[in-house]
Amino acid sequence: MNLSVCGIDCDLCKHREEDGCLGCSVTKGKQFWGNCDLYACCNRKNLPHCGKCEGFPCKMLKEWAAQANPERIQNLIDLNKKPTNL
Repeated sequence: MNLSVCGIDCDLCKHREEDGCLGCSVTKGKQFWGNCDLYACCNRKNLPHCGKCEGFPCKMLKEWAAQANPERIQNLIDLNKKPTNL
């Protein structure tokens, strides 16, 4: 898995092929579609991903998950369960 800060698996994302998206960790949140608010939030809080936030899952993450890639929240829950998580 190659997870973005919001839990999208970049290796499986259609935008990787269709739009040449490199993922937010490479682009520092400056995606092909614009600046990512979720990346900016994690960066501001000095967090590696949303799953480490005390407000996880926040309203913004839930809204984004409802629109696309609903598995992102579960991916972050699973990531937090791993002994060597990011």
